Amino acid sequence: MKDPYLLHIFNPTKNVSPFDVNMAYEAEFDGVIPYTEVHLEDIHTLTQDTIFSRGPTGVKRTGIFIGGREFGLAMDMLHRAKVAMVPPFEVSVFVDPSGAITTAAALIACIEVWVKKKTGDNLKGKNIHILGGTGPVGVCAGILASNCGANAFLASHRGKKVAQEVANEYNSRFSVNMQGEDFGSEEAILNLLKTSDVMVGSAKAGIQVLSKAQLKHAKRLVVAADVNAVPPLGIEGVDINDMGKELDFTPKKAVGIGALAIGNVKYKVHYRMFQMMKTADKPLYLDHVQAFEAARVYAAK
Repeated sequence: MKDPYLLHIFNPTKNVSPFDVNMAYEAEFDGVIPYTEVHLEDIHTLTQDTIFSRGPTGVKRTGIFIGGREFGLAMDMLHRAKVAMVPPFEVSVFVDPSGAITTAAALIACIEVWVKKKTGDNLKGKNIHILGGTGPVGVCAGILASNCGANAFLASHRGKKVAQEVANEYNSRFSVNMQGEDFGSEEAILNLLKTSDVMVGSAKAGIQVLSKAQLKHAKRLVVAADVNAVPPLGIEGVDINDMGKELDFTPKKAVGIGALAIGNVKYKVHYRMFQMMKTADKPLYLDHVQAFEAARVYAAK
């Protein structure tokens, strides 16, 4: 096959995600080549081996995908790959560790749509509490929400100090102003619910972070969104397929957004990023910014 579409997956963990491989073939890459246990210092050489091995046409049909589990490390790898390019030998790069970027983009885009439908407002000034907020989805969601003008709180069951340390790290890197919070006790959760306009469940799969009984105290709550599709669901009362279903047990009849409904938007965004890599005239560097732009389009439909 002359000048096939090739995608090289650079992954810092032991295994490459089958999800990413499947999505690449869905996007009709001819070959998907995985690299595991890749270190940050390996990216420069791997990138240059990728770009210099193909001619002008082949370079346009080549892409790099960066996976793994850590948002910050993946972004560092994206930067290293970009620095290693030598125009005109330059290829597109897409970063999405654990699917966190495309999931967070879909999550915040869906929240934005339903806050608008319920209140007529955008996210500016809204208090968004992200339970399990120190993980890759939570961090990326917090950054995107902050960029929309929301007050983003990364809440951890390990306490406010841990959450604030994570918030500080990413505030510095992305020029946002996220705050850390604690949700490690009933008292802490009820305290968050007093001021929350949006509650997000982004903790590990199979862990319930909010109950119906707790949500009855959420006097300001407009939207409850859950990215956990594994029973027990992260937010009790929010079904995996819900997209704007009223939670009649909450004071303001907040709406629920479920994991598979968010996942449907995420899937489209993920596919779109791969298609953009294949069709771009010039190399692209795709991260949370471009993913959110795409997610807003799909969430609004």
